[in-house]
Amino acid sequence: MSVLVARPMPQRRTSGQRHALAQVAHVRLMILLLLFAAAIMVVLGRLAYLGVMTDPYAAHTAVIGAGWSRADIVDRNGEPLARTIEAWGIGVHPGKVLGDKLDLADKLAALMPAHDAAWYYQRLSMDVNFTYLEHHASPSLVTQVHALGEPALVFEKEPERLYPQSTLAAHVLGFLGPNKNDPRIVEGQGGIERAFEQRLTDPAQRGTPLALSIDYRVQAAMESELSTAMATFSARGAAGIVLDVDTGEVISMVSLPVFNPNRVGLAGSEQLRNNTTQSVYELGSTFKPITVATAIETGVVKDISRRFDATAPLKVGRFTIHDEAGDPKRWLNMPETLIYSSNVATARIADELGPQRMQTMFRRLGLDTKPDIELREKGRPLWPKYWARTTTMTTGYGHGIAITPLQLAASYAALVNGGTWRPSTLLKVGPGHPVAKGRRVISDATSYRMRQMLRLIVLKGTGRKGEAPGYRVAGKTGTGEVPTAGGYDRSRNMATFVAAFPIDRPRYVVLAMLDSPQGTKETGGWKTAAWNAAPVVGRVISRVGALLGVIPDTTRDIDESDLLPLLWQAPGERTVDPA
Repeated sequence: MSVLVARPMPQRRTSGQRHALAQVAHVRLMILLLLFAAAIMVVLGRLAYLGVMTDPYAAHTAVIGAGWSRADIVDRNGEPLARTIEAWGIGVHPGKVLGDKLDLADKLAALMPAHDAAWYYQRLSMDVNFTYLEHHASPSLVTQVHALGEPALVFEKEPERLYPQSTLAAHVLGFLGPNKNDPRIVEGQGGIERAFEQRLTDPAQRGTPLALSIDYRVQAAMESELSTAMATFSARGAAGIVLDVDTGEVISMVSLPVFNPNRVGLAGSEQLRNNTTQSVYELGSTFKPITVATAIETGVVKDISRRFDATAPLKVGRFTIHDEAGDPKRWLNMPETLIYSSNVATARIADELGPQRMQTMFRRLGLDTKPDIELREKGRPLWPKYWARTTTMTTGYGHGIAITPLQLAASYAALVNGGTWRPSTLLKVGPGHPVAKGRRVISDATSYRMRQMLRLIVLKGTGRKGEAPGYRVAGKTGTGEVPTAGGYDRSRNMATFVAAFPIDRPRYVVLAMLDSPQGTKETGGWKTAAWNAAPVVGRVISRVGALLGVIPDTTRDIDESDLLPLLWQAPGERTVDPA
């Protein structure tokens, strides 16, 4: 017999009860999510603390990052000269190495042979949280090291300063290096990188390249020609400049020997020294046009046809001033004094000027102070302590006073541009950087006379090998013996040629200087500026004149016809040799 059991009917929940249960479930879910989020925040906070506060690598990167984040540097046409790019740093957490350290050290040495296996093993065994193994590694090297499969190895992107033109304009650009007080800080150590440290690292301007006055095409031509001449004449060093006579912009600045800013650690002190702004030299006969211009401007010489006695050496006390053996032994007027480059005639002109007038002109040209340019690598001229009569005479032809090549170039710009001296600049003139206000040193009339006479030096005097057909070159040679503790070293000289073109409407000054060049078979043993420095200037002008907007024209020239009747050659007198 079956028994029927009555089952209670299930109670139906009201809508209010269901809503209450849903709210409880929602609250529980929110509490769970909040607890989970809090746990994540604790973990992230701990990681951040460990990464920033205890990881020396992270701290190091934070400090260096500010120094490496720099604006690009470009030439006047926008070509990159210095850039900051992303590279890779390879490091390791020594305490977290899982594999065999000796084996890992061998493999690292094979991939990165800058150090041996012992060095890598020492790094892998250090009692630190983190240490570097390689800076600025290539992506391919990173891939190879990563393939070793060691989880303790880490890879971080790090910025790198790249100079894409290699050695080009190295002394202008400078380089980066560690701060002396805090090696973790990277900063400019020379050139533009040093002079414009604040501008290049300003966060508000990092996206705007710093435009220089340099034209990399002109720079390359000058470096090429000077390097060839330096090798040909076995010179110890060289310097070259191209300067805009109206704005003071430095279009090219070359110092040899040179260095590679990408590998500055391989350079010595001689390579790092900027011969154009840092080294001072007695630049010899290149001073003679300055003396003649001073005489004309002050009225000491009212008529350029006036002649000065150069018939014999000039004795002043225990000193004797003489000309070269083949120079004419006669009275010379102003154009002839420069064409023949007479020490004796120039000394007599300087003697009449006197020390006060000579010093005043030199000071107006900035020859008593460091060169006026943005770079911090600048040499102080060797200014005579006492201006005796002989001092005035010898400084008139460039002995007894030493200046930088840049100062000489700026002085010649004033001689030919109408008479206004301006400071030199390595920044492109334009919006935000206008032409600097200059100061008048000679009148326009005197400047015109100087242009005429400088042109005659190239046409008929010692500067003939500096001519560039169609470019109307005008300039002056200078060959000065190198001073030593015991006097002058007659076996060494500084050979300089400084010129302007086109002289009928001057736009650029070009200077080339060779330190201690030697004579060659091709020069007949001559080692003077007329044979080595002048040809460099002529070739540079021929290569870059058109690039600078000067179109060669053989039908144009400055009118020097009123000076030609003043040039007289005695019977049997030699034609001027470029010596």
